[in-house]
Amino acid sequence: MLEFLRSGGWLMLPILACSVISLAIIIERSLALRRSVVTPAGLSADIDRAITQGRLDVDRIAALRRGSALGHVLAAGLATAQSDPGRVQEAVEDAGRHVIHGLERYLNALGTIAATTPLLGLLGTVIGMIKVFAAITTSGVGDPQVLAGGIYEALITTAAGLSIGIPSLMFHRYFRGRINELTVEIEQQALRLLDLLRQRNLR
Repeated sequence: MLEFLRSGGWLMLPILACSVISLAIIIERSLALRRSVVTPAGLSADIDRAITQGRLDVDRIAALRRGSALGHVLAAGLATAQSDPGRVQEAVEDAGRHVIHGLERYLNALGTIAATTPLLGLLGTVIGMIKVFAAITTSGVGDPQVLAGGIYEALITTAAGLSIGIPSLMFHRYFRGRINELTVEIEQQALRLLDLLRQRNLR
């Protein structure tokens, strides 16, 4: 492995750093974007029962806010409904924007890595070919070992850059799709809560 990194030249260091960061982001987002973490099953039903039975107090709303992204949005609406019923929808929308921003955390970095690492590999290719032509200029084509060394370096950096960039791009798009699905689900649950609160206020 060390020989592989050494053969690729100094550009293997930023490519290796990108691989470590990309892997860390992929693991962290895979855990953070689980449906059971963002939109726990049965949460809306529990809230509906609590509202109907009048069991919602400040401590329960605070626990709901800390529990999940969906709970944070719903808790914002419930807390505002107790203090200022006219601003419930605005509070839910503000909380929703904050939650979505949190779900998208680190995705810009992952997208940057997906775009940058192939370019680093391409730069390594260019540098390797420059070395090849410099060797040809200096000693002609009589030393195949010198020529092979430059081409080898070019191929290693290209392969390393693509090996990091392709999975990073795939996971970036996957996470974007997952966030879109979770956003729609959070919006649907928030609308259900608004309808329920509106019905109770009409009684």
